[in-house]
Amino acid sequence: MWLPTEIANDDFTKEYVDFNKRYQTGELSNADWKEWRETKFIATIEKTKNSTFYQKHINYDEIKSLADIEKIPFTTKDHLRENMGDILSGSLNDALYFYETTGTTGRATPCPRDYKEAIASNSQVTAAWREIFDSVFGKDYRPVVGLMGPTEVHSFGDTLGSVCQNMNVCNMKIWPYSPVIGFPKALELMSTYGVEVIACTPGVAMNLMKSAKHYGYDLKKDFKVKAIFLTGEMSTPGLMKNITSIWGAQVFNCLYGSQEAFVIASSRSDGEMYIAKPNYIFEVIDPETNKSIGSTGKGELCLTMLIDGIKPLVRYRTGDFVEIYKTDKPEPYDLKINIIGRTKDRIQLNGNMFSAFDIESSILDQVTHCYGYQIIIDQKNGEDYLDIKLEFAENTPNIKTMLAAVKTNCSQQLRTNVNVEVIGELDQVVSTAAFVSWKAARIVDRRAKEIDRETQVAQKMAENRGYR
Repeated sequence: MWLPTEIANDDFTKEYVDFNKRYQTGELSNADWKEWRETKFIATIEKTKNSTFYQKHINYDEIKSLADIEKIPFTTKDHLRENMGDILSGSLNDALYFYETTGTTGRATPCPRDYKEAIASNSQVTAAWREIFDSVFGKDYRPVVGLMGPTEVHSFGDTLGSVCQNMNVCNMKIWPYSPVIGFPKALELMSTYGVEVIACTPGVAMNLMKSAKHYGYDLKKDFKVKAIFLTGEMSTPGLMKNITSIWGAQVFNCLYGSQEAFVIASSRSDGEMYIAKPNYIFEVIDPETNKSIGSTGKGELCLTMLIDGIKPLVRYRTGDFVEIYKTDKPEPYDLKINIIGRTKDRIQLNGNMFSAFDIESSILDQVTHCYGYQIIIDQKNGEDYLDIKLEFAENTPNIKTMLAAVKTNCSQQLRTNVNVEVIGELDQVVSTAAFVSWKAARIVDRRAKEIDRETQVAQKMAENRGYR
């Protein structure tokens, strides 16, 4: 890992690098983990005493050890929006980076990072990416990586740029929605210089496919892309298989995280996503009772950071519905996570509740060469009804068979009457999912009496998007 001498010789850096090395090679004992979690938890709690918000939020007299964690109230996204800089436990003078949330679903909140947070987060991604690169390209091969977005005050470019630097591989920042780059320039750079890996959202990957066709490229002949790393929004197996069908590349749901909480989990060469155990205490919260059900199970993800940086969050409810379970593999493959979608994105159909993962899987599990989909929910004769629209690449084979499969899957799995049809081109609102939400991008709910704020934001953003 490349680090300035001063930081490389810092006590935290040496301790973390040593601990992570033993974690990645499965050498840590239960006693090692117990000591790490206890000491890092207490260090985080001590650091939050510098936060104006946490000074009022935590009763420090009650917190003596990690066993007392449930005595601490949850930290929510509303807390972050309401308290802004008062959440911070340090000064920006001590930070390396300043980022913000996108602000599309509420007030943009500050997300600075210091070197501790950057090292801890990037180390986990570096180990995962190195393993995938070895798997796809062969050991020690150095592919050219294209990093795509999303804004100047988002951590995406810096984080993944640093990961590439750690592995000594070339990266070019070619965000196609940038007014400087754009889709034509992004495609030209990819083709001319043989970009072999692209890291982007699923929406960008599919718009790249459409734009390549629009500008006269042949994806298989004109590009050398062998791996696509998806992030920023939910990526179901069906969605990844669909992107593979058009690009002909291996597709990975490469990492899961957020501006506020950094990189929480990374994909490995087996395509599964594993938790960054050294960096967090994980809790799964039952969204109905708001009670913790432990470190594994299905529910809303709640995090306590073990890195005492500029913005350590304690019992932070991410708003994401996940499933965490133990595997029979050694570390670092022993704790797997599946991202099911935001808790707010769950949808009720005819009295049954379904997650975004359930709905997308029922549509895309048997679909290939698809540029995207949108769902219109309406009611007929007092029952919910789905009208599903799909856009396909030109000359896609077996479309009728796939449409029949979508109708059958959705009818059976979602227990709802369904109509499925092919559309010439979907509204660009479907490309806004990573910026706003899966629900705002994919769902038109005509049962609703008024358009919610997220949908309004997605519709406004779509006016300035597209590949033309």
